[in-house]
Amino acid sequence: MNKKKKPFLGMPAPLGYVPGLGRGATGFTTRSDIGPARDANDPVDDRHAPPGKRTVGDQMKKNQAADDDDEDLNDTNYDEFNGYAGSLFSSGPYEKDDEEADAIYAALDKRMDERRKERREQREKEEIEKYRMERPKIQQQFSDLKRKLAEVTEEEWLSIPEVGDARNKRQRNPRYEKLTPVPDSFFAKHLQTGENHTSVDPRQTQFGGLNTPYPGGLNTPYPGGMTPGLMTPGTGELDMRKIGQARNTLMDMRLSQVSDSVSGQTVVDPKGYLTDLNSMIPTHGGDINDIKKARLLLKSVRETNPHHPPAWIASARLEEVTGKLQVARNLIMKGTEMCPKSEDVWLEAARLQPGDTAKAVVAQAVRHLPQSVRIYIRAAELETDIRAKKRVLRKALEHVPNSVRLWKAAVELEEPEDARIMLSRAVECCPTSVELWLALARLETYENARKVLNKARENIPTDRHIWITAAKLEEANGNTQMVEKIIDRAITSLRANGVEINREQWIQVGCTLGSFKSRCLSTAGVSHGCVAHNALECARAIYAYALQVFPSKKSVWLRAAYFEKNHGTRESLEALLQRAVAHCPKAEVLWLMGAKSKWLAGDVPAARSILALAFQANPNSEEIWLAAVKLESENNEYERARRLLAKARSSAPTARVFMKSVKLEWVLGNIAAAQELCEEALKHYEDFPKLWMMKGQIEEQGELMEKAREAYNQGLKKCPHSTPLWLLLSRLEEKIGQLTRARAILEKSRLKNPKNPGLWLESVRLEYRAGLKNIANTLMAKALQECPNSGILWSEAVFLEARPQRKTKSVDALKKCEHDPHVLLAVAKLFWSERKITKAREWFHRTVKIDSDLGDAWAFFYKFELQHGTEEQQEEVRKRCENAEPRHGELWCTVSKDITNWQRKIGEILVLVAARIKNTF
Repeated sequence: MNKKKKPFLGMPAPLGYVPGLGRGATGFTTRSDIGPARDANDPVDDRHAPPGKRTVGDQMKKNQAADDDDEDLNDTNYDEFNGYAGSLFSSGPYEKDDEEADAIYAALDKRMDERRKERREQREKEEIEKYRMERPKIQQQFSDLKRKLAEVTEEEWLSIPEVGDARNKRQRNPRYEKLTPVPDSFFAKHLQTGENHTSVDPRQTQFGGLNTPYPGGLNTPYPGGMTPGLMTPGTGELDMRKIGQARNTLMDMRLSQVSDSVSGQTVVDPKGYLTDLNSMIPTHGGDINDIKKARLLLKSVRETNPHHPPAWIASARLEEVTGKLQVARNLIMKGTEMCPKSEDVWLEAARLQPGDTAKAVVAQAVRHLPQSVRIYIRAAELETDIRAKKRVLRKALEHVPNSVRLWKAAVELEEPEDARIMLSRAVECCPTSVELWLALARLETYENARKVLNKARENIPTDRHIWITAAKLEEANGNTQMVEKIIDRAITSLRANGVEINREQWIQVGCTLGSFKSRCLSTAGVSHGCVAHNALECARAIYAYALQVFPSKKSVWLRAAYFEKNHGTRESLEALLQRAVAHCPKAEVLWLMGAKSKWLAGDVPAARSILALAFQANPNSEEIWLAAVKLESENNEYERARRLLAKARSSAPTARVFMKSVKLEWVLGNIAAAQELCEEALKHYEDFPKLWMMKGQIEEQGELMEKAREAYNQGLKKCPHSTPLWLLLSRLEEKIGQLTRARAILEKSRLKNPKNPGLWLESVRLEYRAGLKNIANTLMAKALQECPNSGILWSEAVFLEARPQRKTKSVDALKKCEHDPHVLLAVAKLFWSERKITKAREWFHRTVKIDSDLGDAWAFFYKFELQHGTEEQQEEVRKRCENAEPRHGELWCTVSKDITNWQRKIGEILVLVAARIKNTF
């Protein structure tokens, strides 16, 4: 029996054992076991279920949440190293040994963490830095730009374009409610249509209005607001004239009521009545709540520290601003009681109080502060009588005899004789005051003034004004010999006492002096400051003394000559130049300035004689030869000019002499002679590009395009770095229709001459003239990359942009080329195109001031004044241009170097260039 007994009987079933599962005897579930199928929104069986549990869906959510709280022991939640994600024994009790185990593990984790702490922190720091480098903050991205803001100048801030208004048209231009006054006829018409009364109020006929027993009120016996015509039944009329009369009558009554019964004058000005009413309104301009807060704060300060003067002053001024003047007076008087030694509190109290009360306050202040100069000055200001003022100031000087301010105030009120007596006492009390010593010296006689100045010099040995006053005193009395001695002694004494007078101080002194100005100003050695102060005689004295010291220095003579040219007369300039060439006979420019002055005055023989003397002093001088040729050719002495050039070619042959020879024959129409001279010149000076240019232009003028092209090509072989030659060849090809060849020539020129703005500009303009604006913009971008500081390229780039973008482009141009005349000219033209006349004129002035040699700037300026200026402004621009004598500029050279204009003056060329300018920008 026992052998047949199964071994597992009586033993507990293994984990996960399901009876009958091996033979397929598994249980099953029916609908009756799980209940009927119900919708989530169906109510539960419990009719008294609490909120949140009244539907089947609520119950299902609750059960699902409970299931989620159970442990997830699924295989997907198991890891070979870490085990289950959750805690297997979280549902079990947490005992003491579990707590000890957790503490041990926590200590181990902490120890291991400390060993890796430095390495981990270093790794985290590197990861954070790497992350910040890859994804920097907005603040970090603009940090370099913020630092550059410190370098922005005031002109750059002003030139920043205004931000456009991004709002739409309706928001920008709101339609304000318009109120139109209704005419009287409108009221009259509607009263007639709406009123049908036929009876008349007997009071109207008796009094003409509603009579009230209150004189001066609104309902008075005078025609007023309730008179016939306004609300009178039956008439149907509206008389606005009577309403105005009633208002004027009422105002007249009120003004008469406030009249002064004693003097008969009105207290209120009838014309300024409304102005006075407006002035009664508090003008603090702040919120009432803010004023209340300020009062509370100041009250707290006063209570905390009642002996703090600024608290009382601030409290009084707050009440004054809000219109409570009496409260302010009371506060400040309380402040004088709490702070009797405060000068500011007493002065504030005197300011707030009316006339006589203010005098009493000041008298009280003097008793507390007998040494206060400001209180004495305030007391004198409150007095209206001169004798009272003198009495106050003399009383003040008894208490404070060493106050320069009190002495000056007292002396100003005295007559000259009394002032002299007071000043003699003042310098005893205040021996270190230069002003008092000098004032006393002015009032004394000559002999006494010298004594006074000597005493002053003994008391104040470090002040230069005393020495200068002494020198002026001697000069005024005719002792000019003493002036030099005094100045020498002054310099010695001041140096001995450690006083150094700088250049600006000497210039300021010299500008106020007479005959000895040259001695003191020569110490500075500079005349620019005198010209800036409009002290031309001082500058002339500086040059005279400098020429005495350096008689053979060419630069000094030249500066003196330019000064006389700009600020002197023609006679003074010629006299100076005669002395200059006597001392510096080798200075060619001085000879030429003298000859030009004579020529401009119309004295051609004198100019010839000066040039003849210059030839003797400087034989074979190219400049003098060419000046003589120009003198003869300008005066239509062509044969004499030819002989001079022939003699120059034989005795002093240079490339410029040959060039002038060719040009003379060319402008006179002798083409064959010009070509012959040009060929001869090229044999000797083949590397002079202007000769090749003239040869090509002569051929081009004769419509011989092949020969012109050959001349330009030969010239480029000899002079590959000559930009004008490349431009002439390119324009020749463009002129005959060879656009592709012109483009290739310019590309070749840019390869041989990199970073050349002129060649880039011509390439851009070539494409623009051909109608290829996109290619022109692309080339301009490349040009600005290669030549980022080229003003002529930036000026062209501004007008390649569309109108809305031009202002932004001009700002970029000014940042890159702030002082370039081409950029300034472009900005002026931009303002001109926007019809901002004042700004445009200002920028034109800047342009011609920076570079007066740019003829294009003068031409645009003159054209601008022709359109928007007066005749005086146009004449001023023309005269300034003639004095500047510009020689450069693209448009200017096009006109001035045209052979048909070779004898035209600067003013004539200016008119011709301005006529060519068209407002197409």
